Amino acid sequence: MKVVVAHNRYRSELPSGENVIVDQEMAQLAAAGVTVLPFLRNSDDIPSLSAAQKVLLPISPIWAPAAQRDLTALLKRERPDVLHLHNPYPLLSPWVVRTAHAHGVPVVQTVHNYRQVCAPGLYFRDGHACHECRGKAFALPAIKHKCYRGSTAQSAIMATTLAVHRGTWRSVDRYIALTGAIADHLRDFGIPDERIVVKPNGVDDPGQPAQPGEGLLFVGRLSPEKGLGLLLDAWRRHPDGSLGTLRIVGDGELRPLAEQAAAERRDVEFLGPQDRAGVRAAFRASALFAAPSTWHDVLPTVIIEALASGRPVIGTTLGGIPYLIDTAGFAVPPTAEDWAAALPDALKAAPTLSDTARRRYEQTFHPDVVTSKLLAVYDSLRRRPA
Repeated sequence: MKVVVAHNRYRSELPSGENVIVDQEMAQLAAAGVTVLPFLRNSDDIPSLSAAQKVLLPISPIWAPAAQRDLTALLKRERPDVLHLHNPYPLLSPWVVRTAHAHGVPVVQTVHNYRQVCAPGLYFRDGHACHECRGKAFALPAIKHKCYRGSTAQSAIMATTLAVHRGTWRSVDRYIALTGAIADHLRDFGIPDERIVVKPNGVDDPGQPAQPGEGLLFVGRLSPEKGLGLLLDAWRRHPDGSLGTLRIVGDGELRPLAEQAAAERRDVEFLGPQDRAGVRAAFRASALFAAPSTWHDVLPTVIIEALASGRPVIGTTLGGIPYLIDTAGFAVPPTAEDWAAALPDALKAAPTLSDTARRRYEQTFHPDVVTSKLLAVYDSLRRRPA
């Protein structure tokens, strides 16, 4: 079986669980005997584009001609069975769906966010959940609120992209919804049940977990929707040192908030951005993982990594977080008051839930489990000889 995997990689300075998932999924497919044909673009390359390419960049979310030419050549040369799309923005464009269909290649898309409806894909703006564009033929509120990168012009382009490609998205042959909540989002968008398959992501097995450490770990992009402010507010409501150590790994616009907390309290350690080895070391040192997202986070990869490391999770009741946690932790409403009340008992119980966390990973998110489901999706669609 030949599969084209199409993905626009996110910028490297913004840690992306989606990039990690795509890389690991390609490796897992190759190990299963699939011929993987990567069709990748990287947002890190945008500054080095030629002047002519930069002129066309604003319209690339709608139509990226260079990407379509390259994809056409790949499809003609390799004659793949399926094209699997992840993120098309900004250098691929949803137009890759049309290009694939023009060559008789069925398309699968894994839905990592809410970009079919929401310009930034988060259902989140100005510190709160927002669904103003749901059900609208044109996402005018996105322009009004400058939802895409704080820019009226860029928000207008993305709103136009969503309108132009409404039919494109509805022509995708099979959607992979990471959770039941994403399946509901797709149904609300008009996708029929028979074209939706619920299949979570998986991550590579790090091996049997180390004995639980102590304290709480946060790993993620330091941006408002990831909930670092909520977590620190809840943590400060307890005396310094009474809950063990709070370790913070990541980088982003809220870095000063993390640095200030570490300067003010002995029980807060800001570790900055870390590589894979550094993140795994932070898991080993901790007993409980925190996922305080204040947006409807779809399926945070780092939670699956925590479970694989045998670390239970305290997370909010939003998005796919409760589904991920199941019985391997605690789902708490996204308020500082609720989190402050829940933290002591969660930290006390964490060591007893280590085996439950690891079992949750092995039964649901291990590569052997998720890869077999993905292969079944491909096999149901693969192009047959004419």
